[in-house]
Amino acid sequence: MNHKNKIILFLVLLISGISYSQESWSLDDCVTYAIQHNLQLQDFKYNKDVNKENYRQSVRNLLPTINGASDVTKNFGRSPNPNTNVFENTEFLSTSYSLNAQLDLFQGFQKVNAIRASKYLYKATTEEVLHQKYLLAFRVMAAFYDIQFMEGLLSISKEQEVVSKENFDLVKRQVELGQMAKADLYEAESALIADQLLVTQNQNNVTAAKLRLMQEMNLEGATTISVKSLTNEIIDQEFVLTDNDSIFNKAKEFVPIIKAQEFRFEAAKKQLASAKGALYPTLSLFAGIRTRYVDNNFDDDTGILVPFSTQIKDNSAQAVGLSLNIPISNGFSNWSRVKQQKIEKMRAENNYNIQKQEMYQLIQQLVQEGEALKTEYEQSSQKMKAQMLAFEIAQKRYQKGLINAIELNQSKNLFANSQNENLQVQLRLKVNESTLDFYKGLPVFNINRTQ
Repeated sequence: MNHKNKIILFLVLLISGISYSQESWSLDDCVTYAIQHNLQLQDFKYNKDVNKENYRQSVRNLLPTINGASDVTKNFGRSPNPNTNVFENTEFLSTSYSLNAQLDLFQGFQKVNAIRASKYLYKATTEEVLHQKYLLAFRVMAAFYDIQFMEGLLSISKEQEVVSKENFDLVKRQVELGQMAKADLYEAESALIADQLLVTQNQNNVTAAKLRLMQEMNLEGATTISVKSLTNEIIDQEFVLTDNDSIFNKAKEFVPIIKAQEFRFEAAKKQLASAKGALYPTLSLFAGIRTRYVDNNFDDDTGILVPFSTQIKDNSAQAVGLSLNIPISNGFSNWSRVKQQKIEKMRAENNYNIQKQEMYQLIQQLVQEGEALKTEYEQSSQKMKAQMLAFEIAQKRYQKGLINAIELNQSKNLFANSQNENLQVQLRLKVNESTLDFYKGLPVFNINRTQ
């Protein structure tokens, strides 16, 4: 590759990198990318795949077991002659072959209950994968709205910087005309520098917030990220809240972590039933065929060694039968296992109830917080409008020399604080609403539950 081609390739890569970093990401885009590239989530998927294979194998355990065997034996000294069954001093080589099959007819329904238990465990791990996806989605959403908040603060601080710059220019002209003292210019300059510092700090906060989002997404090959603004959407939203019980009754039917614990509880019940099955007798059907070959089996008439194929055919034997196994005493290990499984069942039920209790308490908090935030949002909006009017009046009074720079800065800071408070309440209310929408069963994230 010549020097010119290298330069062209570098420019293409540079342009593509810039366009990638300047791409505007929506919340759904961020969540989808994060789910596809999260390494911790992949570990939960592996666990689900293991349980899926366990379930399939538990079904295959219903099939009969078939085993083949073969051995080669060299006999020395006194041993039974395989041709005459008479003990004598002889030396010979023998080989035997067998094929055996066994089918369990009754085992106290252990295998059936094991299938049901493994199926519930597979369903539980499937729900746990989905739960991890939603946890990741909520973390991405929090980082996404954190950027919105920081960018809002940056916008507000830039507006304040513009006002301070206009005031500084105004004071500078009046000082030059001798209408104001130089001390007023120092006050105006100090306010301008303070606002410039705040802009710098907010710019750094935006950069840090974007870094947190990129880390949650595991976004590689980009130094920054641009997200779509939701300010107008947030302001225009109407927030409708529902009572705790109706949300909870809906949520417990589909929330993944609740379903996972429910499936684990059902699996524990089947595992207990399987353990109890070991206390019953077992009945099995077996069948087999065996044959052998020895190198000292000579034909009585010809004195020639009987061929391998002939011996295999003549020495074959078949068997079929039933095997009944009655457990009488094995150190009470089966009884101990039953008791342990009873405890595991109670533990699984308790974990299920804990998850339901925690979710109900969380819904209670979200509903209460939503009502409080709705009131705060209305009041903070009114406060912001009042502070804006007060600041506009203060600016006019300052221009007429009726108030000093300190009083003007106080009014400006109060207006900026009211804007910050209103923005913060807006975003908290949006997160609260999205979280409650999730528990109501609404499609908050673009996540496929069936995958």
